[in-house]
Amino acid sequence: MELFVQGFPVFLLIFCRITSFFVVAPVFAARTVPAKFKVGIGFFVSFLVYLTYGTTKQITPNALYMLTLVQEIMVGLLLGFIVYLFFTTVQTAGAFIDLQVGFAMANVVDPMTGVSAPITGNFKYMVLTLLFLTMNGHLYLLQALMNSYRWIPLEPNLFGYIANGTVTEFLVQAFSQSFLLALQIGAPIIVAMFLTDVGLGFLARTAPQYNVFVIGVPLKILIGFLLLVLLMPSLGTLFEHLFSFMFDFMGKFFGALQGAAE
Repeated sequence: MELFVQGFPVFLLIFCRITSFFVVAPVFAARTVPAKFKVGIGFFVSFLVYLTYGTTKQITPNALYMLTLVQEIMVGLLLGFIVYLFFTTVQTAGAFIDLQVGFAMANVVDPMTGVSAPITGNFKYMVLTLLFLTMNGHLYLLQALMNSYRWIPLEPNLFGYIANGTVTEFLVQAFSQSFLLALQIGAPIIVAMFLTDVGLGFLARTAPQYNVFVIGVPLKILIGFLLLVLLMPSLGTLFEHLFSFMFDFMGKFFGALQGAAE
C-alpha cells in the first residue's frame, strides 16, 4: 500500500499525458475507435512508461501537483495536435483541388472525424491513414510519446515556455509549414485547372457559339480525374515526405523546449 501511495501520483501524471495524446492524435482519436479502447491502451502504455521512467520519481501531491497535472494534459494535447495538423494537410489540399475541379459543394461526412470534408481530401486522407498504418507509423508515434519524457520531464515548466512565446512561435511555424505542404500537394491539379480555365476563356472569345459553362464543368471534372489517376503512384513517396516532416517537427518541438530551458 505504501508503494501504491508513492507511485500513484506519478502514474496519474503519465496517464494524463498519454491519454490526452490519444484523444487528439489521428488514427487513435477516430470516432470509430471506442472510448474504452482509448482509455485501455492509454492505461497500458502509461503503465509501461511508469515502469521504465516513473519508478525513480518522487512527487508529493500538493498545490503544485495540480499545476503539473494541467501541464501534462497540455503536453499530450500539443503533441497530438502537431500530428493532427500534418494529417489535415491532405484534406486542405483536397479542399483546394475540389474548389478548382467543381466538387466544393459536394462535401461528404468524414467517418474518422465526423465533420464535413472535401471528397478529394477525404479520399487522400484514407490513403494517408492506410499508408501510415502500413509503415508502422502508429508505433513510431508511441515511441515518440514515450521518448517525450526525456525532453519534457514531470515538472511544471511548460507554462514558462508559453509565457516567453516559445510554444506559440513553434505552433505558428508548424501551421505555416503544413499550409505550404497542402499547397504543394494540390499544386499540380490546381495549375492544370487554371490552365483549363484559361483555355476555356480563349474558347469563349474565339467561338462565342459554344457555351463554356456547359462544356467547362464536365471537362474540368474529367481532367481532374485523369490527373488524380496519374498522380496516384506518386502519393506513396509524397506521404513518406509528409511523415518525415511530421516527425521532424515533433523533434523540433522537443528541441525548442530544451533550448528554451537552457
